[in-house]
Amino acid sequence: MEDNKIVDLFWSRSERAISETQKKYDKYCRYIANNILRDEWDSEECVSDAYVRLWELIPPNRPEKLSVFAAKIVRGLAIDRLRGKLAKKRGVPETELITDELAESLNGTDQNNIENGILLRDAINKFLYGLEKEKRIVFVRRYWYMSSIRNIALDMNMSEGNVKTTLCRLRAELKSFLEKEGFEV
Repeated sequence: MEDNKIVDLFWSRSERAISETQKKYDKYCRYIANNILRDEWDSEECVSDAYVRLWELIPPNRPEKLSVFAAKIVRGLAIDRLRGKLAKKRGVPETELITDELAESLNGTDQNNIENGILLRDAINKFLYGLEKEKRIVFVRRYWYMSSIRNIALDMNMSEGNVKTTLCRLRAELKSFLEKEGFEV
């Protein structure tokens, strides 16, 4: 079923909207949640919570791309759940290390201000569109999907060292790009 038809089901408050969303995007949502949480049970709970949030957010929202809207919700819920687990454990999982990597490039930018957050998002998107396809995929896999270096290397037919080097260079390029765009980094 097409996204616009599923969104129409949400707007008409038909419970079929959830089942159609599950049919189309459950695997994708679980992939995102599992890359962040690294736990099947927590990922399943997170995806279930995401369906509830979709029900609450559509309406009033009418997303053009339901996959992106759902992915953003799942990712946010998974990160929140991970933060909650970290507060209890005080451990440092790979996900936190990943966000620390990217934070090096974003130091000094006020990401909490909504207007600055939107400008930063737009600048990062502009940066990504300017990259070669392979580099863009590596960057997005690491910093959006939070894939491990090992998995990226396997999927992209690269060595782990090559992935690490590529990411290091991309972070430096991003930092330089953001400075040219007027961000303090």
